[in-house]
Amino acid sequence: MAPCRLADTGLRAARVLAFLWLIVPAAAPASSPRIATLDWTLAETLLALGVTPAAVAQVDAYDAWVREPELPADVVDLGLRTQPNLELLADLEPDRILISPMFANLEPRLRRIAPVDILSLYTPETDTWAEMLSLTRELGRLAGREAAAEQLIADTQARIEALGDRVDDISTPLLLVQFMDARHVRVFGDNGLYQAVLDQLGLDNGWPGTTNYWGFATAGLEELAGIDARLVVVRPYPAGVEERLESSGLWQALPSVRRGTTITLPPVWSFGALPSARRFAEALVTALEEADA
Repeated sequence: MAPCRLADTGLRAARVLAFLWLIVPAAAPASSPRIATLDWTLAETLLALGVTPAAVAQVDAYDAWVREPELPADVVDLGLRTQPNLELLADLEPDRILISPMFANLEPRLRRIAPVDILSLYTPETDTWAEMLSLTRELGRLAGREAAAEQLIADTQARIEALGDRVDDISTPLLLVQFMDARHVRVFGDNGLYQAVLDQLGLDNGWPGTTNYWGFATAGLEELAGIDARLVVVRPYPAGVEERLESSGLWQALPSVRRGTTITLPPVWSFGALPSARRFAEALVTALEEADA
């Protein structure tokens, strides 16, 4: 065949392909399954993976305690985490329902609506950071977002490593607390998110006692008096507590308060996963730098 006829044939084929490309729509990417969850930790991780849950329990409380990633306005509120609106959930027809062991007693009723997966975190005698990574990968698998899960892990680890470099000269132990009332706090230590982040940042925890399943102990302010560590208070304060501390002799007598080295952080979900871990690391390092500037 002559060269000009070959060229003409190739040109006609190219035009046909271009025409077909215009009239035949590209295959749409597979969408993520419709997922509902009662658990805020699972909700924040799904959002970080680019998956918006169809429904979450206690949206207002999520906004107060977790805050970020922010829940879009179209996420349906299922009511109380312990007593979700099952009729509303059934109307939503989710493909999957994700819960944590805390809500395992609801599984038989939830399973009548959709398949249920129970995902664990903060298992005693288990490395908390490794569990967070495992949870992220499992959620990525269930949501069809495996690549996003690996990216979230890589980004979080890289960011926390960079933050750790900014505080590598801090040797004073930290005492992480959250107020329950004007005389009692949760003190965070082993097996919790805050401790996992401290370990990643290379910072020391000043709490010498044991902690529970969730990584905290309940203590009176008098139990903190003998601990020479820098206080880190995580908001929110219960109503009226911040004002009462101004006249509390117990509070004013604590070493960190006397020295004026106490720092306060915005709310960070202490039972969260990688999104909360990164937020806590960012808030803590920023506050330490600003206080010492």
